[in-house]
Amino acid sequence: MSVEFDTTITEKDMYQFNLYHAYHGFQGIAATLVGVWVLIMAAVTFGKVEIMYTLLYLVFGVVFLVYVPVSLNLRSKQQIRSSEILKQALHYKIDDTGVHVSQGEETADLEWKQIYKMAATKNSLLIYSNRVNAYVIPRKAMGEQYEKVVGLAVNHLEGYRLKLNPFHI
Repeated sequence: MSVEFDTTITEKDMYQFNLYHAYHGFQGIAATLVGVWVLIMAAVTFGKVEIMYTLLYLVFGVVFLVYVPVSLNLRSKQQIRSSEILKQALHYKIDDTGVHVSQGEETADLEWKQIYKMAATKNSLLIYSNRVNAYVIPRKAMGEQYEKVVGLAVNHLEGYRLKLNPFHI
């Protein structure tokens, strides 16, 4: 079985990938918890300590909760604008040997045994070649072929490499 499609990555697609990558690790979870905790402390200490301490809690809470998404949004825009490769369409062919990506004369092959993990989000399929780098494939680009791609992945990847949330299938 073979599945082929073309896709172009948008700033929104890149932003969603960066958010997923940042918040599905220890640092993202810890930063969110610290931000919420600091805001709770601002509410609890209001009127019990000097107003400056309460304001500092508020500022730190907002920084922890707002800074990361805003900076990721800016970085995503910069990544798309500065990369000629990401501005153009990529052609994907996914079959029993792996993932084949081409753009013009350039090609890249990723065998199933080389895939670090495959993760599904609400809007994208992420095929990681290592812990940091991934092919970001918007689900709308795959259309009805999404289930075939997932079927190929299930047949060729060990279960621990699959992060396919059943709500995203």
